[in-house]
Amino acid sequence: MLATLIPLFDDKMTVCAYSVFARKENLFLNPELMAGARFDGAGTVHELEVVSSMGVSTLTGGKEVFVPINQFSLFAEISLQCTVPANKVVLLMDNSIQPTEEFVKRVKELKEQGYKMAIRKLPISSFEPYKEIIAKCDYILLDHVKIDISKAKIYFKKQYPAIKLCAVNVDTQEQYDELIKDGGYDLYEGRFFRMPITNTETEVSPLKVNYIELLNVVNAPDFDLTDAADVIGKDPALVISLLEIVNRMALNSEITSIRHAAAMLGQKELKRWINTAVTKELCADKPSELIRLVMIRAKFAENLAPEFEMAMQAPELFIMGLFSALDRMLEKPMDEALNMVQVSKNVKEALLENKGDFAPVLEFIKRYEDADWTEVSRLLVLSKMDMDKIYAAYLGALRWYRDLIPA
Repeated sequence: MLATLIPLFDDKMTVCAYSVFARKENLFLNPELMAGARFDGAGTVHELEVVSSMGVSTLTGGKEVFVPINQFSLFAEISLQCTVPANKVVLLMDNSIQPTEEFVKRVKELKEQGYKMAIRKLPISSFEPYKEIIAKCDYILLDHVKIDISKAKIYFKKQYPAIKLCAVNVDTQEQYDELIKDGGYDLYEGRFFRMPITNTETEVSPLKVNYIELLNVVNAPDFDLTDAADVIGKDPALVISLLEIVNRMALNSEITSIRHAAAMLGQKELKRWINTAVTKELCADKPSELIRLVMIRAKFAENLAPEFEMAMQAPELFIMGLFSALDRMLEKPMDEALNMVQVSKNVKEALLENKGDFAPVLEFIKRYEDADWTEVSRLLVLSKMDMDKIYAAYLGALRWYRDLIPA
């Protein structure tokens, strides 16, 4: 099994929902699935397996989850496959579902069971033939490149006033800015959102300078605990966070100073905590999806280390994932951002040039995040990696993030 989440944003860059996309088998290892055998078990919605096994809270922080279904799985006993509340699930149909009587009837049944409905991949010419199905939809996903939103907005407001319009394939900042200026869409989805972008500035705020200083202290070889404690003491938020984590570890110990707390945590755990805590602070004034992305990416990279035969470099891979959006956090070009912090040659080469030992791991993660299952499957075969272990690594990253930052 492979699975990933793709966010849907509103015009304020707030994540409102996620789409989950899954792949059960590796087609490169099972070429017969490319032929007629691909319909075997077609009534099973693999994405629902993911949602049910993880729960909406872990997967999406309680937000709605869009689950793709096709002409076969539409007629499956979805309620038996789904153990989460129906009103949190949006069944995402495509044009394989035809506007015939039997399909329309089934859509109505699912709607009556409490599921929300959405449809995608409909050309403009299909709007009228699909009117009975669209009338039952809560969302319609539209390719903004192929549609005039000013006309579509009038049409949908008149015909389906309750439906929400979602722009898909929004791949650049410029496209997003233009679309929100024109209005008309309720949600947006596209590659642009996988790494939220902010306007650049020339100066780093004083508080962030402290964070960078702290990152440099703990990422230096054999750093001094007292030096780290002294920098932590400059920021009340970090002091509180440090004391909370130490108190959880040593319930009966009296913490007499920040240096004492740092010593109790130890060098290895202090370094890990600082890297994650500081990243959270660097992202505090950014879209919340940014911190979610880099945290999950960091843990996913660490979890993948054994599969890439880099188990000894797992902590370094964690840093690579964590700093993969450092340019966004510091609002600087990546080369300038990396020059401000101490990172290894492997991390710098991967993030700046997509080269070096770590580059294949970063590329794999990005393909995985995009649900590019064909390329992911190819890489699994070439590197002789186990699909189930990759899936476990991703779910482990989701669980870690859930525990780190509760909803």
